[in-house]
Amino acid sequence: MLTLLIKKVFLTVFLGMVLFWIPVQAQRVLQGYIDTAFKNNIVLQQKNVSLEKAQYALKTAKGLFLPTVAFQAAYQTADGGRNIPLPLGDLMNPVYHTLNQITGNNNFPMLENQTINFLPKNFHDAKLRTTVPIINTDILYNKRIAQQQLVLQEYEVQIYKRDLIKEIKTAYYNYLSALAGVAIYKSGLALAKESLRVNEKLLENGKGLPAYVLRSQSEVESVNATLLDAEQKVVNARLYFNFLLNRDANEAIIAEVNDGATELAKVEGLLAGLNLASEREELKALEEVEGINRNVQKMNSQFAVPKLGAFLDVGTQSEGFKFNNDTRYYMLGLQLEIPIFSGNRNSNKYKESALDLKKAVLNSNLVAQQLSLSAKVSQNGLRSAYQTYQSSQKQFEAAATYLRLIERGYLAGTNSFVETIDARNQYTSSKILVNINFYKVLSAMANIERETASYIIPTP
Repeated sequence: MLTLLIKKVFLTVFLGMVLFWIPVQAQRVLQGYIDTAFKNNIVLQQKNVSLEKAQYALKTAKGLFLPTVAFQAAYQTADGGRNIPLPLGDLMNPVYHTLNQITGNNNFPMLENQTINFLPKNFHDAKLRTTVPIINTDILYNKRIAQQQLVLQEYEVQIYKRDLIKEIKTAYYNYLSALAGVAIYKSGLALAKESLRVNEKLLENGKGLPAYVLRSQSEVESVNATLLDAEQKVVNARLYFNFLLNRDANEAIIAEVNDGATELAKVEGLLAGLNLASEREELKALEEVEGINRNVQKMNSQFAVPKLGAFLDVGTQSEGFKFNNDTRYYMLGLQLEIPIFSGNRNSNKYKESALDLKKAVLNSNLVAQQLSLSAKVSQNGLRSAYQTYQSSQKQFEAAATYLRLIERGYLAGTNSFVETIDARNQYTSSKILVNINFYKVLSAMANIERETASYIIPTP
């Protein structure tokens, strides 16, 4: 009997550790796992790839302001087709003949009639073309939109990080809850085995009943089956947690203990007030979406603004691949484009962008209301979880007292063995319930932390 009392005292102390202590330096351990997830999580890596693409898109938009230099070359050759007759001989030879007679020499040779073909033969044109925009509102607005899209993608990364933090914390608390459940069922199994041993001794001494021994054996097997199920929950919790961290599924999880009262002390503050919305990246992202649509609308409204550009060509043209002072050239010019009529396409495009902006504003208002509602619901969820936890604590205290009284009565012969089994089951169930409700409180705190965007994400 003394051994049984010692074990009960030990189990009560152990329960206190389970209920009021969560995994020495647990927050530091948990932060380490969050940092690991930030490095390894596959979805987050995909988000970072999209962010990097947005950075290059912004660089591309900025590059449109700079001159463009390109080497261009063309080669053409042809034969046949239309010709232009040039009767140079018929026109000039009589004049040259008269001049030769007057001067008494042959300084003016006779010319032959020529035929010029329209098509180039063995002709090449190689040049460096430099173009630069001077007036182009589309380039300006494209740069602004690319900047906003980059910021939007940064918010997308932050949003997923917050979701990931919540999932990791919840999965970690579920793992700790499963571990604590295994420990509680093991203690229950130890109590059941001790009860079996006591009843076997009583039967040997002629003071017990065979039915009590059989019932104790059945109780041991029942608790053992429950323990196996609890151990499987630990395995499943470990699998999901390691999945979030993108590491080996069977890798061990550190579960050190620290004072859980520190975490519970935060509950009253979270229930006292709620500061939402302005810190939610979702709202900031929607503001960027509005800004993007606003700039698209402005860009489409500038369709009547002329576009002006300049170009400079430096190259060589010749037939027969010649390159000398006669073949080299340069050309400098301006290009002006003034839209006059385009079938109302530009005005219709502007009206479409105006509707897109209106839709974005309405969506922002809707999401703001949804996030506010979600935050209030999460606060109510925390309040309910905390009240349930406090109630389960009182239930456990009553169950522990009831078990102690029933076991004393059983040893004194005033209570039946069935009553001791019922009291022990109530005691174990209440321990499990307190454990579950405790980690539900922590999960609810992680949820409200997500809804209020209160977790400070370290900058990379």
